[in-house]
Amino acid sequence: MKKNIAFIVSFLSVIHSGRAQAPSCCSLTSSARFAMLAEEKDFLSSHADPLPFEYQSPRGKMITLPVAKGTPANAFEIRAEKPTKNYLLVIHEWWGLNDYIKQVAEKLQQELGNVNVVALDLYDGKVATNAGDAGKYMKNASEKRIRNILKAGIAYAGKDARIETIGWCFGGGWSLQTSILAGPQGAGCVMYYGMPEKDTTKIKALKAPVLGIFATKDEWITPELVSEFSTTMKKNGKQIKIETFTADHAFANPSNPNYNKEAAEAAHTMAVQFLKSHLK
Repeated sequence: MKKNIAFIVSFLSVIHSGRAQAPSCCSLTSSARFAMLAEEKDFLSSHADPLPFEYQSPRGKMITLPVAKGTPANAFEIRAEKPTKNYLLVIHEWWGLNDYIKQVAEKLQQELGNVNVVALDLYDGKVATNAGDAGKYMKNASEKRIRNILKAGIAYAGKDARIETIGWCFGGGWSLQTSILAGPQGAGCVMYYGMPEKDTTKIKALKAPVLGIFATKDEWITPELVSEFSTTMKKNGKQIKIETFTADHAFANPSNPNYNKEAAEAAHTMAVQFLKSHLK
């Protein structure tokens, strides 16, 4: 038991220092490393409970997607007015597929126009209203199940689709993983303060250009970690653009009482411009 406690403390101290890599004795994925943040009290306390919000979409609807070797997945879809092979897969924060995500998904569809937007539910219907539950859902979510849901979203778009991705926090890391899974169909990836990928084999499989939006005051996805990610991407011949804001982690989340409106709006404009440019 003492050895196990020592291991966890050692691992979490590595994350908190900004190095965010698993000890040499184990090979956790980037997604698993981020999920381990649910063990940190500071990380939990830095996320205020979402402000109450309800959204009734005029055009979007819930759909189900067949998942290989599993139960169907949920998703919120807003289709373009005209047939298109352009798709944007939206990945929610650690709160789950709540009404905030549905609203921003619809806003993105309106701004991008010629694209079908699908917001995937990686928690199978669970939505957190407090940090404790969000941490529990994130920590207990099966990475295998999540990857199968992401693959289901890619399959739903179709083999001829051009696929872009966007996500925040927990979803920021999964946005990158979705674009990796999309392979040559990947057209663009936006990741807001999500866990970068360290595995060069996975990075080499990435075809989509990446826009990384990060915060200089982020104590978990630190500037050092972001710089390392950018360097690794460039060494492997990948397109990446990093935009940083003088703000804290989750600064773009409107459900957060500490929401940074100015930075969030500037970041959103950058994200939309990036996505538009790569859908042409």
